Amino acid sequence: MAKVVRTTFLFDDQLLRLSSAGHEISPAFVEGHISRDELLRQLPDAEALICLLTDVIDGPLLDRAPRLRVVANVAVGYENIDLRAARARGIMVTNTPDVLTEATADLTLALLLATARRVVEGDGAVRAGAFPAWGLCQPLLGTDVHRCTLGIVGLGRIGTAVARRAALGFGMTVLYAGRMRNTLAEDDLGVEFAPLDRLLRESDIVTLHVPLTEETRHMIDRDALRTMKPTALLINVARGAIVDEAALVDALQKGDIAGAGIDVFEREPKVHEGLRALHERVVLTPHLGSATEATRRAMARLAVDNVLAVLSGDPPPSPVG
Repeated sequence: MAKVVRTTFLFDDQLLRLSSAGHEISPAFVEGHISRDELLRQLPDAEALICLLTDVIDGPLLDRAPRLRVVANVAVGYENIDLRAARARGIMVTNTPDVLTEATADLTLALLLATARRVVEGDGAVRAGAFPAWGLCQPLLGTDVHRCTLGIVGLGRIGTAVARRAALGFGMTVLYAGRMRNTLAEDDLGVEFAPLDRLLRESDIVTLHVPLTEETRHMIDRDALRTMKPTALLINVARGAIVDEAALVDALQKGDIAGAGIDVFEREPKVHEGLRALHERVVLTPHLGSATEATRRAMARLAVDNVLAVLSGDPPPSPVG
């Protein structure tokens, strides 16, 4: 029997899988997350840790867990975990790729459409009793999405799923930038590889789908935003710190770009006050990329798959690195 510590809520069916395998599970935390102090208190005899992207799993914390064998991050990204510290202690780190790809791609298109067609502003006008008079130049004129040029930064799983929706569903011309060519997507979807500066110059809408690394931190800075068309929209469902939020606020205020749909923020749950104050062509959502019940259940299931495998001495389905 091994002790499994979780930092937040897990679905009952996954708790049953762990307990049926004979493992002890830490108490439930339905609201919010376990505090770091409480986590440190529980870790000394733990052999598995199930955590979220918002949990900082660093060397000092791992030093308090001498029996820990696996850290199962319920997310695709794992920048919250000190991989070097984990590997030095022989701890396996896993994540939950693939199962959230389609849901996150769906939200990308939802933000794209809501921003381009000013859906949130329209909803607010109707609810406020300010239904605009119909006319050729009526308020809340939006931006065409069909057959526009979409620039995708990062054509991995999620970026490719967005490209499929854009090219096949909306007839968009799709440019993409990234460290590596995706020749399969080029052949299947007709997307075109482009250097980042060209992608920013030519795209009507830019979506971000890269992991947060030192290389990608503030990739979209003042210079990048000034490179974009003044009519362009920026959509970010990846990681908040990929975009310099202060620069984004400045660009939106000055009209360097026309709008933005943002699901992730530099200092979550805090949101830059300048972004909160902008309503015209700006849509903000609270990190909803994978937030469907089916997807979250699949993420929890994969995290538990990883834990059960490691505790049984088997290779986990989705190890990191």
